[in-house]
Amino acid sequence: MNAFAALADPTRLRIVEMLAAGERGAGEIAGEFAMSGPAVSQHLKVLREAGLITVRPEAQRRIYTLDRKGFDAMDEWLRRIRRFWGGRLDELERQLRAAPPPTDTGPTDTGETP
Repeated sequence: MNAFAALADPTRLRIVEMLAAGERGAGEIAGEFAMSGPAVSQHLKVLREAGLITVRPEAQRRIYTLDRKGFDAMDEWLRRIRRFWGGRLDELERQLRAAPPPTDTGPTDTGETP
């Protein structure tokens, strides 16, 4: 699953927002949701497989943190899209500025009677 698809789910998006504030243990993450631990674990797995989070064992706990590489890749993709659209929107603006202003020809007769 790609990163954008992984973030399309509200639960996974919320997990990423939580981890943006700092690393968290699996139990702490699960405690924030009204779902089973295995369901939260599945969401964490999807985020790991998408390259957005990493996990490390610490004694009996599993600590999750954001993976900068995954977000850097998303940022690079977004930069390419912005360049693509930015150039096209700049050209549209030039065309609109160069076009003569519209003239008001008044109401048109539609042939309908009130």
